[in-house]
Amino acid sequence: MLDLGWIREHPDEVRRGAARKGIAFDVDALLALDEERRQLIHIQEQAKAEQNALGKQVATLAGDSKQVALTRLKQLKEGVKEHTDRLAPIQQQIDVMLLACPNPPADDVPDGPDDSANVELRTEGTKATFDFQPKDHVELMRQHDWLDVDRAGRLAGSRSYVLKGEAVLLEQAVLRLAMDLIVERGYTMLSVPVIVKEWALRGTAYFPGAEEQTYRIANPTSEDEAFWLVGTSEVSVTALHGGEILDHADLPLKYAGISPCFRREAGTYGKDTRGVYRVHQFNKVEQVVVDVADDATSRQHHADILENAEEMLRRLGLAYRVMAVAAGDMGRGARFKYDLEAWMPGRDAYGETHSATRFRDYQARRLDLRYRDAEGKVRHCHTLNNTVIASPRVLVAFVETHQQADGTIAVPAALQPYLNGRTVLGKA
Repeated sequence: MLDLGWIREHPDEVRRGAARKGIAFDVDALLALDEERRQLIHIQEQAKAEQNALGKQVATLAGDSKQVALTRLKQLKEGVKEHTDRLAPIQQQIDVMLLACPNPPADDVPDGPDDSANVELRTEGTKATFDFQPKDHVELMRQHDWLDVDRAGRLAGSRSYVLKGEAVLLEQAVLRLAMDLIVERGYTMLSVPVIVKEWALRGTAYFPGAEEQTYRIANPTSEDEAFWLVGTSEVSVTALHGGEILDHADLPLKYAGISPCFRREAGTYGKDTRGVYRVHQFNKVEQVVVDVADDATSRQHHADILENAEEMLRRLGLAYRVMAVAAGDMGRGARFKYDLEAWMPGRDAYGETHSATRFRDYQARRLDLRYRDAEGKVRHCHTLNNTVIASPRVLVAFVETHQQADGTIAVPAALQPYLNGRTVLGKA
């Protein structure tokens, strides 16, 4: 969330940011509540000060003077309680509004209402070309008996899948390559819970807003508190140190979480339903950085985590492009966001495979994630995250790009050690 004092000093920036993101937010209503809250606190503090001073005098008084003082003390006590009772609902409204207040996008974020306004920054690699009629990933995977969506649908409903045989080995090889790459670059691997409490989703800015995309499950020990399945290990990894005060000497924290992920994909019925491009359950390696509150440092981390993801696509031999995400497509918490889109011959288009986001202190304030700087001042951290790889979507680009005329799949050199030296997958 944003600091309320900062909002008070920069209301126009908050208004403009909300408008650019297309998120309705009433800054004036928040500031009016804040002014009412501050007035009540001021009155309350004056009453407490008088109460304390008068309390010290009572012991020295007698007779009518003492009775008058005691009556006044009672009035003051009742007044303090009244103001406390009035403050509680106002503070609650402020807290709700702060959670809904969007993080203003950076000035260099492109304007636009949705992904149609995303801006291509550059393309990398060479799109696959074929001297034969290429197949899409579904045809290729069925040729090798690698994919079963029909039985998966009976088991778990639409947008479910079963990977079989060499496809399972391929997926695990890709995930292992991603882990080794990110460890090479100084990250600590984490295997994290995928079932979390609501505060973790609220703290990472998925709630409010993404409830309909998130699977809710019953809590066997409490009817009042639900559990949720994460749509990305970013939630668990970023929230890991929530409520803590870290030491600046221990920063940055560079973590990479590996986990299954779950998304309901509500509102996307009929969109990207063929094969394994858009599914409810998938596996992902996610990189997260927690560091000091410095914009220049955050920008450098952003460039670094983007490069990590690009290197993964290069090692897989995939052509891709880098996109600057438009303000209206960024979500509530992002300050700046890049997407990486790999070329998918079967779609004759690029498809999103990675999202790299910086938040400044937006997530950290919600998580109460802080550090003590060199001068001893406690400050909120900056956080960033990016995919290293997500499967099975990346398999769409991989098998379509590396298909050969007989339908077999060529294995790039970087992946061969993870497949016992195989240079080709599948049978002609």
